[in-house]
Amino acid sequence: MQKNKVDALTNFFRSSWSVYDTIIQRNYMFHREIEQAIREVVGARSVLGPYSLLDLGCGNTRGLARTLRQFPPVRYLGIDMSSAALAEASHELAALPDVELREQDMVQCVTQLAVGSFDLIYSGFALHHFSTSEKAQLIQTIGAVRSPGGEFLLVDVVRETEETREHYLEGYIKMIETQWTDLGAEGIDQIRQHVRLYDYPETGEELAAMVSAAGFTEMRLLARHRQHQVLLCS
Repeated sequence: MQKNKVDALTNFFRSSWSVYDTIIQRNYMFHREIEQAIREVVGARSVLGPYSLLDLGCGNTRGLARTLRQFPPVRYLGIDMSSAALAEASHELAALPDVELREQDMVQCVTQLAVGSFDLIYSGFALHHFSTSEKAQLIQTIGAVRSPGGEFLLVDVVRETEETREHYLEGYIKMIETQWTDLGAEGIDQIRQHVRLYDYPETGEELAAMVSAAGFTEMRLLARHRQHQVLLCS
């Protein structure tokens, strides 16, 4: 991702963290339902034995940390471009046995990791900020760093088949304006501008093609809440 775009996204989340917290608290993006789906995947992975977890675009990890405290990985690596979010993440994950947090570009970081080094790779609401070619490159590197039998758990917004980005944005912004009312006029305007500038979601078919090219054999839809989907690639 280009540095100016990364800087703009980082500045947005720094300046609008209280707005994003309201989105989570009001469950506007179905974080509670999604967290339950994530817990089931992580719980099933932990049953298989000790596991390592790579978290791409980890943010402050608040939601995921609850699950990880219940099913702690033997190794956790979180990557994000926001130092403020990583500082919060260090507190959220303090109970885990082995935590490393890196302030780094995701693609750059993953290309430096050893082949087959993680059993579970997770990314929540981060990939849609990348261009199509950047997503494909990142997913290719994810396929390389997963261990034999490893999985990629992706939570993100997804376009409908044959839906254009413009039509997607129209529908998503209408939802924000009419249903996210607790954000207030200023908060709605901040989120609306962010979505218009930085949201580039793919269709399910496009994501499936990317994960197949990266060596995954299956992409399963575990949960869907409007545009928000939980996908498990294995």
